[in-house]
Amino acid sequence: MNGSRTGGQIVADALVAHGVSHVFGVPGESYLAVLDAMHDTDIEFVICRQEGGAAYMAEAWGRLTGDPGVCMVTRGPGATNASVGIHAARENSQPMVVLIGQVATDEMGREAFQEIDYRAFLGPITKWATQVDDVDELAETISMAFKIAASGRPGPVAIALPEDMLRADTNNTDVAPLTIERATPTSDELDAIVATITEAERPVIIAGGGRWTLDARADLTAFAEHNDIPVLAAWRFHDVVDNLSDIYCGEAGLAMPQAVRDTITEADLIMGLGIRFGEMTTAGWTLIDLDEPTQRIVHIHPERTQLGRIYPTDIGVCGDPSVTIGALREMSVPTSEPRRAWCSTRRAAFVDGSRIPPQPGPLDMGEAMRWLQANAPADVIFTNGAGNFSVWNNKGFRYGPQARLLAPQNGTMGYGLPAAIAAKAAHPDRTVVCFAGDGDLQMTIQELGTARQAGYEPIVLVFDNGMYGTIRAHQERNYPGRISGTPIDNPDFVAIAQAYGMHAEAVRETDAFGPAFGRAIASPTGALLHLHMPAEMLTPWESIDQARDRT
Repeated sequence: MNGSRTGGQIVADALVAHGVSHVFGVPGESYLAVLDAMHDTDIEFVICRQEGGAAYMAEAWGRLTGDPGVCMVTRGPGATNASVGIHAARENSQPMVVLIGQVATDEMGREAFQEIDYRAFLGPITKWATQVDDVDELAETISMAFKIAASGRPGPVAIALPEDMLRADTNNTDVAPLTIERATPTSDELDAIVATITEAERPVIIAGGGRWTLDARADLTAFAEHNDIPVLAAWRFHDVVDNLSDIYCGEAGLAMPQAVRDTITEADLIMGLGIRFGEMTTAGWTLIDLDEPTQRIVHIHPERTQLGRIYPTDIGVCGDPSVTIGALREMSVPTSEPRRAWCSTRRAAFVDGSRIPPQPGPLDMGEAMRWLQANAPADVIFTNGAGNFSVWNNKGFRYGPQARLLAPQNGTMGYGLPAAIAAKAAHPDRTVVCFAGDGDLQMTIQELGTARQAGYEPIVLVFDNGMYGTIRAHQERNYPGRISGTPIDNPDFVAIAQAYGMHAEAVRETDAFGPAFGRAIASPTGALLHLHMPAEMLTPWESIDQARDRT
């Protein structure tokens, strides 16, 4: 666009040029020029109740769509509140662009009201943190931000926008969206991967990380099925592969079942596809020898610096996981009876080891999850924050080829509700279910107001056991019987949801869950189901007494 424009108008025009339809944020006087310019666009500004929630929504948008989610916050406390969601985007490897209002340029360096050096503050948790002081550089900076956020290993980018710069005029033209090149393996690298798989008798693929398209998830499932290779999903990335397929052998993450551990330790080849070989995926780096791995390792990752960073690799390929698995699917790998037997054995071990036993008390969530498995739509979207409650939708549900899971690798409480709101914004016709603990939900419960105002109302399942359950579990294992700092007194969650205008009801018995969930789906206002859980169970497999006895 030509002609004189303000910095605020340049920001709005750049967002339109990059195909942005939704921006998540909390308004601030520091970027009123942008809000005014957005008034003349079709971009929806989703008005959030706290900047952390807005950043979570932007992260979830990026994860679902593959395009950078956009978050706008004001200077100082707005940015510090948003930092938890920015960190989630970095850990989850999801594209995000954060626009931060900043003090005027002539006030900088004086510790002005709400002044922060965002390069120093956000640099360690972003791919790029910068500030635009000259309005003539604004358009090119925004285009570069979108490119960096979505290139290589996706992640967050933050731009500080001084308020006087946003009001300044310029005749500069727009900068078109920059081309994003996807790292592509060479034919020699693909041949080497196939040769290594051919030689292996006990291979396993561990898959996760950012930018997995729907086609890529189908390609991974098909490649593994055709070649009898067990697949483990990295922590919080269950939906990267069809869990209903016989090649799915579990999640390499927290509370890793023995069968999954055995799949890793007994393998003779590990293909890391999009993962970083992080702490959770390797049980604290204990399943693979750091110095002399007994398994051959093929590591495929879109960021070259990740290759060989933790473990020495036999083959390291800088490749986008979606592009790479698409190319591998077209390759021919000779059939192998040892591979077929290995895959069958690992699947059987996973299925046998993942059974959830009957639960004490009137509400058995194992039965409730089996009901959801049978009755939830095939394209359901589940979200969760952090807490022991997440075991129900992380280990008690199998994600089919169309189902999605949004969950934070940085273990942040409060992620689930904002992520569910973003999911409804991206896919208003799909069923979205937020799994939240009683402590977890209260980190961002105010975003129920965002859901109602914007019309993006999910179903919220609140697991109420009256405690910070994960911390209590560690407490009982390390300091049995010495309860300190972990009990919580909870409000009437039904009344709170109803105050926001949502359908809400309490569920205290197993037989009541299915009918209540049916009413929740039918509700035009979204819904909250308050699930009264037995306080004595720390996980589906461990009670408080059992934890104390083991200690």
